[in-house]
Order: sequence, then C-alpha cells, then structure tokens
Amino acid sequence: MRTVGADGDGLSRHRHDLRLVPAAVTTWLAALTGLTWGWQACAVVGALGAAVALAVAWRGLREDGGAAARRLSTAGALFACGLLAVGPLSARLHTAVHDPLRDAAADGAQVTLRVEVAERPRPLRAEGYAGQQGGVRSVLVSADVIGATVRGHAVASSGRVLLIAPAADWSRVLPGQHATARGSLAPARSAELTVAVTYVRGPPAAVSVASWWQRSAESLRAALRDVAGVLGEDEAGLLPGLVVGDTSALPVRVEEEFLDAGLSHLMAVSGANVAIVCGAVLLLARGLRAGPRLSAVLAGAVLVGFVVLVGYEPSVLRAGVMGAVGLLALVLGRRRSAVPALAAAVCLLVAFDPAMATSMGFALSVVATAGLVFLAPRWTEAMARRRVPVGVAEALAVPVAAFLATAPVIAGMAGEISVVSVVANLVAAPVVAPITVLGVLAAALSLPWPAAAEVLVHVTGPGLSWLVFVAREASGVPGAVLPWPPGWWGGLLAAGVVALVVVALRYRTARVALAVALASVLVVAVPTQVVAPGWPPDGWAVVACDVGQGDGLVLSTGEEGRAVVVDTGPEPGVLDRCLDHLGIERVPLVVLSHLHADHVGGLASVFEGRAVGAVAVGAGRTPAWAWREVVEEAAAHGVPLVELHVGQRLDWPSLTLHVLGPHYVAPVQVGEEEEGTGINNTSVVLRADTPAGRVLLTGDVELTAQGDLLSSGADVRAEILKVPHHGSRFTLPRFLAAVGPRVALVSVGADNTYGHPNPTTLRTLSQGGALVARTDTSGDTAVVAGEQGPVVVRRGPGR
Repeated sequence: MRTVGADGDGLSRHRHDLRLVPAAVTTWLAALTGLTWGWQACAVVGALGAAVALAVAWRGLREDGGAAARRLSTAGALFACGLLAVGPLSARLHTAVHDPLRDAAADGAQVTLRVEVAERPRPLRAEGYAGQQGGVRSVLVSADVIGATVRGHAVASSGRVLLIAPAADWSRVLPGQHATARGSLAPARSAELTVAVTYVRGPPAAVSVASWWQRSAESLRAALRDVAGVLGEDEAGLLPGLVVGDTSALPVRVEEEFLDAGLSHLMAVSGANVAIVCGAVLLLARGLRAGPRLSAVLAGAVLVGFVVLVGYEPSVLRAGVMGAVGLLALVLGRRRSAVPALAAAVCLLVAFDPAMATSMGFALSVVATAGLVFLAPRWTEAMARRRVPVGVAEALAVPVAAFLATAPVIAGMAGEISVVSVVANLVAAPVVAPITVLGVLAAALSLPWPAAAEVLVHVTGPGLSWLVFVAREASGVPGAVLPWPPGWWGGLLAAGVVALVVVALRYRTARVALAVALASVLVVAVPTQVVAPGWPPDGWAVVACDVGQGDGLVLSTGEEGRAVVVDTGPEPGVLDRCLDHLGIERVPLVVLSHLHADHVGGLASVFEGRAVGAVAVGAGRTPAWAWREVVEEAAAHGVPLVELHVGQRLDWPSLTLHVLGPHYVAPVQVGEEEEGTGINNTSVVLRADTPAGRVLLTGDVELTAQGDLLSSGADVRAEILKVPHHGSRFTLPRFLAAVGPRVALVSVGADNTYGHPNPTTLRTLSQGGALVARTDTSGDTAVVAGEQGPVVVRRGPGR
C-alpha cells in the first residue's frame, strides 16, 4: 500500500496534528503512575496536566490567529483529560486498591465468587509434572466480580479477579457469561487493576447462556481449526493464530520460534490484521467502482464482524481501535488524521480500562503505530529521493521503524531483544496479507461451505510453511535473542540506543560512526559466537543440552552422527537444535526417565530428520496424558516402545548403559502434590560408561528414591553426575557423597519459579570437590576426556 500524503502526491510534508498528544500522554501517564504508585499519583498527574492546560489556554487567549486556536484546542483536550484523571480515573483506582477482596487474598481465604467473564480463557503452560496435554492443565480467566462470599460472609466487591482454573472445565467459557467459582484467594501482582487471584477448584457452576454473537464467533473459530487440520501440524496451528489470534492448537515449538524471531506479533490480533482485512475490502469496493463513503461503510461493517469473530474483549477492542486509525487515514486520504485518531484512541481505551496502561500489548500497539506514522514515511521518502522504488522503500522502512519503536518496550518488559526481528519480518511480510485475507474467507465459509474453506486453507499452505521456515531459521541463528537489563532502566537504555540509531540514520557523519562501531562489534562478536567455540568439541562423551527448565542429555555412542538421548526437555525445538549442532543423524535409543512434561515434552523433535531405533521407559505410566502422547508419538513413527528393567545392560562401541533403578515403588493412591514426588521417584537411573568416565543419570529422583538406591547396594560411583531434579533441595548429602562426582551437570532453566538449583545442594557439591556446570548460565555443556579426568566445555547461553 503506497503512502499517501496530505497533498495527495505520495510524498508527505510530515505536518502532523499534535493537539491531542498531550492529552493522551497525560491520560496514559496518570493511569500508569496510579497503578504503580497509588491512586494519589494518578490524581497528582491529572492535576498537573490540568494546570498546564490552564497556562496554555491563558497564553492562547492573549494571541490571535491560527496559533491561538491550536493552543486553545490543545488546552481544552488536556484540561478535560486532566479532570478525568483527577476524578473518575483516580476514583476507580482508589476503589480497586480498597476492594475488600484484597485483604481476604492476603490471608489466603476460601471464597465463592459470582463473576462475569471478561476475556476468553488463556492457556497456562506448565513445565513439569503439573501439566495436561501440551503442558496445559490450567487456564487464566479474567473476570469481574458480581458477588463474593468469604468464609461464609458476603463481601461487597466489584473488582476484577484473575481465575486460575482447571483447563478441562473452564476452557469453554465465553466473555459475557456469568459463572460461580469456588477456590482460595491469593494476592494479585502489583501495578495491576486486578484485586485478587483465585485458584479455582472444580468446574464453573450456574453458568449463564452466552450471547449469540459470542456463540457464533466460537463456532467459527472451532470450524476454522477443523478445516485447518488438512495442513501439517505446524501450519494447522499457525493459521488460526494469524487470522483470529487463536493459538490453542499452536505447537509450543512454533510459538517459541516465532517469539525468538520477533514474529510473535503476527499471532496477536492487531491493527495490522484489521488494516489488511479492511484494506482488501476497500480495494475490492473501489474495483467495483463504489464511492468512498460506500467503501468506508463496507469496510466498517467488515471491521465490526472481524472484531466479533476474534472475540469481544478489551484486548481485541484495543486492536480494533488501532486498526481503525490506519483505516481512517486510508479512507480520508489524509495522513494528518492518523495522529489525532491514535491519541484519541489512547485516551478512550485507557479511560475505559486503566489496566491497559501497564499492558505490554497495548504499549506495543501504540508505539508501533507511532513509529509507522512518524518514522516510516520520512525514511520511505528519503530512500525514494535516492531512486529506491517506493514499494521497496516502504518494505524496508516499515519493519525497521516498527522494530526501533518497540525495542525499548520489549527490552524493558521482557528483558531481551531479538536481533533478527527486522530481517525476519522483512522476508515474512509478503505472505502475511494473503494468508490473512484467505484465512478470514476460510473462517467465514468454514460452517456453511467447509469444502470451499478447505480449498482456501490449502492455498495458504505454502505461505504458512514459509513463515514456519523463516521463524525456525531466524530463531536458530546464534545470538538471535540478546539478554537485556529488564525494568525501567533497561527500557531507558534501549531507548537511548534507539535514539542514537535514529540520529545516525539521519546524519552522514553519524552513519559512518555507527557503521564503524557495528563493524567493530562484528569483528569481535562473530569469532566469539561462531568460530571460537569450535562446537561441538572433539571427542565429546556427554552433552547436557540447554532445553530450559527440563532435562535433555546426549551420550555419544562413538559412531559418527550417532548418540543416545536421555530425556527430551519440556518442548520441541530446543533439543532438535542441540542435536543438529552435534551432527546427530541417528538415535539408536531415546530413554525417557519418567513422564513429567519437562522430560518428555520435546520427544517429537528427536524424530525431526533422524532415524530413531526405539523409545525406552521405566515402569511408570503416569501422568496418563503423557503416557498416551509417548505411545502415540512412537506409533506414529513406527518405533518400538520398550521398558527398561533394573540390571539390564546395553552396549555400543564407546558407550555402555547399566540400569540401576528405580527401586522405589509408588503408592497406589496419591494426592496431586504427592503425585509429583511419586512420579519423580520412579525415574529410571542409568550409569553410563564413557571415554570421559562414568556418568550417573538420575532423572528427578528425590529423597526416598535416593535412599532406596543406596540401600540396594547399587554402584553409584561416577566421575560425572547429572544432578537429580535440577538441583532441588530434595537431595541427600550422603547420596552425593556416595557418587563422589568430579563434574556435576545441572540441567535447569533460567529464572525458573521453582528455586532450582538450591544453594545448599550446590554448596554440598562444591565442598565435595565437584565442578558445577549449569545449563542456564553455560548453555549446552559438553564433557570430554582429558589427561587428568573429565573436562567441561561450555557453548554459552543463547547460542
């Protein structure tokens, strides 16, 4: 779409109407400070804004002409928003802060809530035993309280709560439905409008009937998922995500790859989606010689229908309003209307829902739109003046502007920056619009004419495969995601870097300096990241892959391109990349120590382009969902599923495995918390004889299983220990002493919420003379044979 300027010649003079910008900034800042520091801060910011407005108005009254009119209109909007912040906005924050459920939540009280569902349930993926299929056992449901009973007494609350509820029971509730939930309260996070979190037990009770439009939208979403099933697994899960933001069927691996590649915004309904769909309607209407007004009416009708299809909730309303900004500018042919529309949208949406002020999605929508309005046109025209075709110039300017505008927000909130985002978005962009348009048409036809919808879905297949390929390759680039200081200071630091880049792009001297600086960084970084590590190291015997919060061990068999895999991590993708880096093409055996999600979730990735001989398990068959997935995965690839027994021995040229455990027998009846420990204690325990020494692989065995193993008389001595249960506190010092390792491998995810590894366990290992190597700080970690014993080689995190 060509950028049209105020004068209609395709090149804007960049005179933007900024009169509503101070009002928008004041409203957003008031809500942000109010949520962060209290409702009083909101009132103070509002009062300051109103005072500034009066000063501007006083000056405007003393002037004549257009400047005076502009000052007065700016002051009027700012004064109105200042009063809004002092009055209704502060009052709403005050009510939320003093909601009686907050005190009850601090005590962990039991509660019965009557709520109105505000948003569609979002899956909560769990790493570890507490998962259902795909690692999802719970959903997050945002809801508004209608009535509450705490410890048998009615409580006058009208606040917003976040329900953490069983996925099987609550995943089908829809916005607008009323339901009764019972559970225990917990304090909500700070800087949010939510007054309490509720851990719900059991299904929703007394559920009201959803509105017809919500039922229709859900039926269309379900039908789109069904017709998308004619594609491969990755593409079938991606299509609903791109079209309507439904990622429920999206494989975890694809989701992570899109996040690392900086493409995750494609699966969040945004103004871009709305602009693509409505733009297609406008082009079609103009092609049929419809007038501007009729075209606008048709586009508006499609906009309403699209919002209903995606889901009537605050996040979708935000996307709809932001999309309307681009639509309005396109219909009127006046870019100067974009900034006032964006500012008005910020004022209205924050006033409607102050929680948006701290929403990362909202912030990204606003700053990305601002970047496209303020930066992209200037850069497009600058390149056009240098005889770069307008289409090519826009294709280059848009992703760069969006990346630079959003980088500070992402850096501050997520603590990381994707350095491949611009290139990935550039090569992905050509297929996004066709997929979106065809996907919406497929959704519309999926109920009345499924056969036609399947044809459209097949047409989108190559484009979807291209997006998966781009995300997979981009996320696999060494250093694709760089860690960054999180929080306010990290965001400000990133903003400073962005400002330097923008200045450098404008001035020749600065461009030269930036180019020299980047070249210097590349000269230092590229050899360090790619050449210097020499990965994999020659003669590696065992590698602990950095799979996040889980286990993924690779044991060389001594044959070129062959290795045994022990556990596969929590999700596909990361283990696949680790095996690729090691050059593994054949896996004679995959051992799953036990069936928790952080050990079996990545099983599918072992089969990616490799020959697998067999999948081995222990005696455990729980959780049942995980066992079913393992059986189905093995059957789908025609691979035998075998059970290992204590005393069994398996041999390869340079590797011998001895099965030492489990000796632990799980109780017949266990509760949820006991179930986790019970399943951990059924882990298969292996001793591997390798050229680098003995390796003891312990799965997640805890205190009881460790004691049983020692009591059995098994020879657990080893030079290399895979520390049990990610280095948790449930580790016997006498067990570690009996092993006597020289190297201790801790497979653990960075910043995990489980407290792994435990400092006491690490201290015990170090005092025993072991060198501790952690995957969260060392990345993929290999052990090779050295003259004086095993030697650790670290690849480095994020590579």
